[in-house]
Amino acid sequence: MSGGSRARAACAAILLLAAAAPAGAEKPPAPPARPPALQALPPQARVDTALAELGRQLFFEPRLSGDGSRSCASCHEPARGFADGQPLSRGYNGSEFFRNAPGLLSVQLKTRLTWDGRLDGADLATAVRDMVTEAHFMNADARLVQERVRQIPALMQAWQRAVGDASEPYAPRLFGAIAEYLRTLDAPDTPVDRHLRGERVALPPALREGLALFHGKAGCARCHHGPLGSDGRAHRLGVPASPAIAGDALRMITLLRHHATMGVPGYMDEREDLGAFAVSKVDADRGRFVTPSLRMLTHTAPYLHDGSLATLEDVLDFHLRGGGAAGELAPVALEARERAALLALLRALSPPLPAHPESVPQDYAVLPRGRR
Repeated sequence: MSGGSRARAACAAILLLAAAAPAGAEKPPAPPARPPALQALPPQARVDTALAELGRQLFFEPRLSGDGSRSCASCHEPARGFADGQPLSRGYNGSEFFRNAPGLLSVQLKTRLTWDGRLDGADLATAVRDMVTEAHFMNADARLVQERVRQIPALMQAWQRAVGDASEPYAPRLFGAIAEYLRTLDAPDTPVDRHLRGERVALPPALREGLALFHGKAGCARCHHGPLGSDGRAHRLGVPASPAIAGDALRMITLLRHHATMGVPGYMDEREDLGAFAVSKVDADRGRFVTPSLRMLTHTAPYLHDGSLATLEDVLDFHLRGGGAAGELAPVALEARERAALLALLRALSPPLPAHPESVPQDYAVLPRGRR
């Protein structure tokens, strides 16, 4: 047989084999998607320790704000799980804010930041810049932040240890240092985490029942999954408009300014918090807010974006009855024992707060002559 004949015979054999193969044999069916579930916390993030130490000092430094009166820690207190314990957070002096201050433990795991999800969780440094420079938070000019760091020897020394002796303070790197510190703020590991990793842990019966309800009958895991117990998406729960905003001119002014800066059409006519709509301008996003983390909840009360629910019992009742008017939640009927089991699970995700040493602001000092 010639070379050409042998080649033609080989091709024919290949075609016959392909025809005999069962349809779809080359692409086995994809495995079914796993249902969403609560997950254990991942290992601690690796950080630049010198940069994080600089960030820790900056986090507690009030002179990063415009008038030198407030720091990041003014609204994110370590003793409160890095929240502030207020239904609606403080604004910059002469203003008040219209949303609740979220806790910051394990913030590096969030996919979206702020209640309306307008900031990317993968870019903590930009979120820090937003908080420091925004007029209704800390109202600082980045150039002024740089200059104040230069005039405080303790901060300047921390900067040089982290960045180098020859480098002058640079605002984006300062914001990045605070972001590096935030990456160290891990929620503590719990027996529930060890159980979810498959370790041998003797969970109490109530916790086992709570986990089963969470993933099953109660339907919590549809929105509360992953290591934070949050899908990072915005949902409409039907939370009524907060009377604390409508009745407080300073909060209403801040709300309207937020609408204006976000480009909300007809912003002066919008007297309620619009949630994700202010970001997307899509009508379906009105009243949608990002699912919060379930970690450390016992330390960060009150709850929801407007702090309108005071206790975990209130939160559970609100969700189980289907939320408020125009919300997307479906009512769930649970017995008293089942409610207690879910509450036990939520509390088990809130172990005692770890120690987070605070930094004491140091004095200004006169710069040596000729030093810039």
